[in-house]
Amino acid sequence: MYDIAIVGAGPAGASAALFAAKAGKKTLVIDNDKGLTKRAWVENHYGVMEIAGPDMVELGKQQARKFGAEVVDDEVTDVVREGDKFVIKTAQGGSYEAKRVILATGISVELAEKIGVRTKPGTEPRIKTVLDVDAEGRTNIDGIWAAGTCAGVSVHTIITAGDGAKVAINIISELNGERYVDHDLYQPKS
Repeated sequence: MYDIAIVGAGPAGASAALFAAKAGKKTLVIDNDKGLTKRAWVENHYGVMEIAGPDMVELGKQQARKFGAEVVDDEVTDVVREGDKFVIKTAQGGSYEAKRVILATGISVELAEKIGVRTKPGTEPRIKTVLDVDAEGRTNIDGIWAAGTCAGVSVHTIITAGDGAKVAINIISELNGERYVDHDLYQPKS
């Protein structure tokens, strides 16, 4: 069983996976390779001069894998609560169990609507519907969270990545029973 399963490996999903895996949580990312970032050219992401969207997505997956996240290329078709866990089903017949789920599905809300997550009108240009989440990223279904554009934040990669990190930190804190902080210290070589 995974501690955290993330649907989507764009900036929000991969960032959430990076933080979750680095915190020692058993982390799964399932991505259908259809994200909006795959078509982007990015020159406004802090710390990156410029990058093609497909390269950014691949780099995010690599960073998550570095800390132990498992990344699966598949499409999630359903998420069902069974007791104190969720069963995530995929188009290729996969079935995965997780304590918590993060929806980081970009502009797509179809899966969320299918599983009963409440939606509301979007505020970003061309984003008609988003998931109704609280300030921490919780949806109306206990244990299912959302991050990034589907959760109503700006489509800019820097913002969705930050939102994915925020939601992951909130879940890690909940699982740990105390506020989680991830700070590494730079050790200059002498």
